[in-house]
Amino acid sequence: MKVCVGLSGGVDSSVAALLLKEQGYDVFAMFMQNWNDASTTLHGDCEWEEDRFLAELVARKIGIPFYFVDLSGEYRKRVVDYMFDEYSKGRTPNPDVLCNREIKFDAFWEAAKKLGAEMVATGHYCRKAQNPDGTWSLLAGADGNKDQSYFLCQLSQEQLSKALFPIGEIEKPEVRRLAREADLPSADKKDSQGICFVGKVDLPVFLQQKLASIEGDVVEVFDAFYESNPQYHEIQSILSSLPASGDIPDDSLEKLSAALSYDSIVFETETYRSGRHHVKKTRFKDNPFGKILGKHEGAQFYTIGQRKGLAIGGHREPLFVIGNDIGRNVVYVGEGPAHKGLMRRCLKILPEEVHWIRPSLAMVPGETRRQKVRIRYRQPLQDAVLIMREGGLFILFDEAQRGITPGQFAAFYDGPELTGSGVILR
Repeated sequence: MKVCVGLSGGVDSSVAALLLKEQGYDVFAMFMQNWNDASTTLHGDCEWEEDRFLAELVARKIGIPFYFVDLSGEYRKRVVDYMFDEYSKGRTPNPDVLCNREIKFDAFWEAAKKLGAEMVATGHYCRKAQNPDGTWSLLAGADGNKDQSYFLCQLSQEQLSKALFPIGEIEKPEVRRLAREADLPSADKKDSQGICFVGKVDLPVFLQQKLASIEGDVVEVFDAFYESNPQYHEIQSILSSLPASGDIPDDSLEKLSAALSYDSIVFETETYRSGRHHVKKTRFKDNPFGKILGKHEGAQFYTIGQRKGLAIGGHREPLFVIGNDIGRNVVYVGEGPAHKGLMRRCLKILPEEVHWIRPSLAMVPGETRRQKVRIRYRQPLQDAVLIMREGGLFILFDEAQRGITPGQFAAFYDGPELTGSGVILR
């Protein structure tokens, strides 16, 4: 069987290629270029060229043909343009999930087929298994510390059927050992970070290619706001009286999943006289619910749960972004990782955004299902109940989650099997 390995220059894809060759497959490697704008990366102007050179050395060492394909046009159209659109709406997309669905297992696969490939392999730490009915299940990788199934949560049955994951049963230290044993040039290369096949980027600079930088206020929200906020108290009341049966009214689910509004925190000004000459000045009146801490360069550049990049000090604990109002261009922050504005129990996914790896597992309105869920890569799996309604899929967690972020993917697991996923609406 002829297999195309997506060779990135990293150790994982290198060992994937090595194992396939040792197993007797007819293997060839292909390096994809997905980005050619060096002005937005943090590591110089030729990072992808260095990766390509290393990938070619690996292919030569293993003894397999090497090809290059430029998919930058498809990547910009199918991943980057989507990113810009989502950020402009105040949502935070996951480009790595999109890259796998739209590029690695679609555009890349189409290019590989033209070279005779029957399957495509990657260096993902995940597994797949065929079911008695012929369908495929996507399983977590054997290495719990490196499991990357989350990044593949949007794959279809057709895509999964043509995919191979040679290192899915292996732990990372073993992958490194195999690479060193085979004297692969990538054996000691550090794991890549940043956007899939783009590299580490300065995100605001990256987004400013299309999104305007507009100065706005950074507002800290105090605990007093929650003590007197009707929406917050209604949510807490619903949570305290949830029926054991899980039969929760639709309107209660909508309220539980709704993000808190901070529009009621307004700042009035007052004039006063200062100094010996009694110069007339203007200042904001004290507000028990919040305080303007400083300025930002655009609310769309910030994501819920973010703690870096605010450049605001003077607090005992770190500040976290708890909300961004794109219309008013305000970023709301709270002090400490347990701030009330960061913690939520429920999220919503629109019906058209729910994706099931195996269609036979799809939930129908009125159905509930207990599964494990993660809302970001490397987050430990969380206990939750999936509740399907006509208006969408609601996920009610047993414990409050920090930083539920619109635009990110929630992935659902039944044991080691990733059953489905969806884009978080709120």
